[in-house]
Amino acid sequence: MGLLAFGDAGWGDELFYATLMTIAVAITALLIGFFLASIFATFKLSKNKLLNLLGSFYTTVFRGVPELLVIYLFFFGGSGAVMFVAKIFGYDGYIEVNAFLTGAISIGIISGAYSTEVFRGAVQSIDKGQFEASKVLGFKKKIYFLKVIIPQMLRLALPNISNVWQITLKDTSLISVTGLVEIMRQSYVAAGSTRDPLFFYSFAGILYLLLTFLSLKIFNRLENHYGKGF
Repeated sequence: MGLLAFGDAGWGDELFYATLMTIAVAITALLIGFFLASIFATFKLSKNKLLNLLGSFYTTVFRGVPELLVIYLFFFGGSGAVMFVAKIFGYDGYIEVNAFLTGAISIGIISGAYSTEVFRGAVQSIDKGQFEASKVLGFKKKIYFLKVIIPQMLRLALPNISNVWQITLKDTSLISVTGLVEIMRQSYVAAGSTRDPLFFYSFAGILYLLLTFLSLKIFNRLENHYGKGF
């Protein structure tokens, strides 16, 4: 276990900070995904054919294209776009986009595609009588949406949100290709330095399983809490 010691003697502190980075990227990506899902789920539920088509296009493309390819496109495409704009202002040097931002956005877009279907399905599962009752009671659209629809949607969506979180958490391992030091990147560096890849990759697997276990505990508590009375 000397390899996992903290300080100069081992890799414990590096792996600890890499784990925090993994969690930070995953949470940021999930929040970005929720924001996008709230928009595109509305599109998919809309009676407007154009909006419905845009929503379907988004979910089909980003669930169908490999996650690693999306990350590459945003990382290298983002650098190219920034450099193109910089050239307009006379700068010809290479500009590298922030790896954390690129990773969080690219994974967030992927996460959002899955979350869109989760939100759409949750809204469609709400008893239609709830919508009709809100109209009869004279609730303004904004009020019944915030007070009636969203709380029920989140309760119904929780089990599937848990699945989206697990997907998002695992997808963070792919952003190691951008150089961001998260669990997989740090494990790769440690394995190369010590020439003990089996140990560090096995430990990386344990860290992911531990994060998954703790996440499931949290989501199970949330489901039990918000599921009371239904």
